[in-house]
Amino acid sequence: MLIDLLFFFAAGATLSLLLWSGMELLQNQEDPLGDRLEELQSQALVVAQRTARRKSATGVDRIQSMVGLFPGGQDWMHGSERLLQRAGFRGRHALSIYLSGALVFASGLLAFMLWLQRGNDIGSMLGGIVAALLLGFMLPKMVLQRLVKRYRRRLQEALPDTVDLLGIVLGTGLALDQAMMRVSEEMQYIYPELASEFATVVMQVRAGQERTVAFNQFVRRTGIEDIKSLAAMIVQSEKFGTSLAQALKVYADALRTRRRLRAEAAVGKAGIKMLFPIVLFILPVLFVITLVPGMLSLLKDLKLLGGH
Repeated sequence: MLIDLLFFFAAGATLSLLLWSGMELLQNQEDPLGDRLEELQSQALVVAQRTARRKSATGVDRIQSMVGLFPGGQDWMHGSERLLQRAGFRGRHALSIYLSGALVFASGLLAFMLWLQRGNDIGSMLGGIVAALLLGFMLPKMVLQRLVKRYRRRLQEALPDTVDLLGIVLGTGLALDQAMMRVSEEMQYIYPELASEFATVVMQVRAGQERTVAFNQFVRRTGIEDIKSLAAMIVQSEKFGTSLAQALKVYADALRTRRRLRAEAAVGKAGIKMLFPIVLFILPVLFVITLVPGMLSLLKDLKLLGGH
């Protein structure tokens, strides 16, 4: 009875905390200018800020220090933070919220496994505990990797139109920062992900960061080759004084060609992907529908002949 009560309490707490973590991660908490200023301050006072952060950390921020005490915890946190950034979650407490959600999910899964394994021997219980812990830490990372792929796909889909619009705005005589901010404002409701990335780059440059460094960080955040080529083109055009508007127009046409080729490749793979569901699910049903009535009629006729 006590185990059942503990299980239901853990399940309710896990569900509540997971919902809260998801809502916190999905909220737009980006502040590019504030993040840049905080980064500049941290570069000047690294030791002092780390000491102050350890003293003043409260709530979910303490989870990072707790996880860092375990072997391999720092590497796991760095990998999770990089994935969160590439998935578009760059809030101040995004990593802490993700870590708390992952730990709560693993704890809930462990409690559920203990409830299922009640009354079994020690060997089966240990196997269930190990399986629950592995799944509890692997499934959140798999979900996060899926979110990274979705975020990259949205950026790639938005890139051709956004680059074309950037070239048009640059052709009107605006500077690069003003053009990028104008494109970000225009594309905010159509392609919010890429618009936010452009706004982040502009805010970092306005905060005093070099344009080359800002674009390199843009490339590291996204990890997309097309954005890497775009950043290199913009930096080289600014360095050598060439016409950026014309280069962006040509590059936008190339991006549209790549997008069309990706769509054609996806269509070509669709037939192969549909083969397995057809063989496993559709063909057996068709065989049953077409052959079973004939077999039943044949068995009925055979019974009638046997009776005579």
